[in-house]
Amino acid sequence: MEPLIHQHRETSPLAIVSRRRFLQLSAGLGVSFLLPKLAAQASQTRGAERAKSLIVLWMQGGPSQLETWDPHPESIHSGPTRAIATSLDGLSISHLLPRMADQMQHLSVIRSLVSKEGDHARGTYYLQTGYRPDPKLKHPSIGAVLSYLLPNEQLEIPHHVALAQGDSFTSPAGGYVGTQFDAFRVFDPGRNLDNMRAGVDESRQGRRLENLDILTDAFRRGRLQQVDATLHEHVIDEALTMMRSPQLRAFEIDGETAETRERYGDSRFGRGCLVARRLVEEGVRAVQVTLEGFDTHANNFEGHQARAAELDPAFSALMQDLIDRDLYDSTAVLCIGEFGRTPQINPLEGRDHWPNGFSCVLGGGGLRSGFVIGVTDPDRQTADTELEPHDKVEVFDLYATLLQALGVNPADEFYTPIGRPMKWASGTPIGRLLV
Repeated sequence: MEPLIHQHRETSPLAIVSRRRFLQLSAGLGVSFLLPKLAAQASQTRGAERAKSLIVLWMQGGPSQLETWDPHPESIHSGPTRAIATSLDGLSISHLLPRMADQMQHLSVIRSLVSKEGDHARGTYYLQTGYRPDPKLKHPSIGAVLSYLLPNEQLEIPHHVALAQGDSFTSPAGGYVGTQFDAFRVFDPGRNLDNMRAGVDESRQGRRLENLDILTDAFRRGRLQQVDATLHEHVIDEALTMMRSPQLRAFEIDGETAETRERYGDSRFGRGCLVARRLVEEGVRAVQVTLEGFDTHANNFEGHQARAAELDPAFSALMQDLIDRDLYDSTAVLCIGEFGRTPQINPLEGRDHWPNGFSCVLGGGGLRSGFVIGVTDPDRQTADTELEPHDKVEVFDLYATLLQALGVNPADEFYTPIGRPMKWASGTPIGRLLV
């Protein structure tokens, strides 16, 4: 498959508007829907010809590879974790994920990711953008890149959404492509749309808008250039369109059957995964769903058992729905955190930060399934010995792979507001994962 080629030598005028100004004008509605009008509505198409989307399942805190996708029950550092066979021949995963064991034939596993960022905030930034933090530059998250490059003409709701995010260290952001591509955040998905709909009746809303028109006209008479520069009226129009759009129903799950809701699980993460499926079905370009609680410096095994009780049903139900609804070929799925956990168990029965050999799973959206990349040896506990040099997979190579699978040339350049050329990803795609 030939990747789409994009050259961007000028920044959009939207990118020069300040974050504070956008947030003030949109009244908390989020403005990632302020996009060029190019593509067709995705909700009416299926299969590989459908426009691509990305769902990131973000495991906040750094999940242990040994309690998820890379168990080593024979190791002296395994604790109580056992390994179970999966639908992918030769692959075993943690016994805490029995439903996902049935889905692994549709995915690939990377067990040898490496990073130089062992701090939560810096690791989160790196794993969400594919670039290490730089004090002179704020990079866009991969979801923001996709929303910027692959807009959907018919979408009236945000193109970039973060679900179930609580006190996460970093929210997926637009960086140098513009704050209008920051993720629209929904903290308790599937429960209400209070921040997306008017809290008053149509009559009162109409009077408010009439009063706003009076203020806008007065402002325009005195400061025409400032009104045009801030895109005030455009932002208001787009916000009102979103508030009245029937596409907002994609954020609701009341219309789903009780059986479907039960399969995903009645947790913030479970409801988030169900909403994520509904959003990509509607044509949303990028969705991140956060599962918190993996920072298990103490009681690692109990912590991962509790988290797996939410992850396993939700992830497996999401996979099955994407496949059954013919959405999987057009939707890439990535499950990842900011780093892994140490092979050695500390005195508090916990595992500490370990960026030197951790795991992720990915598939769909033009990625090949059935691969297990890298081998770890937790008994050789140092960064230099746990992985053989040829096994190591750099984070920037992972993101170059994802972008190419989704139709973006990772080597293409964007010129930042100060004229600095930046590639969408600095790495080299992993060829065996691409169709």
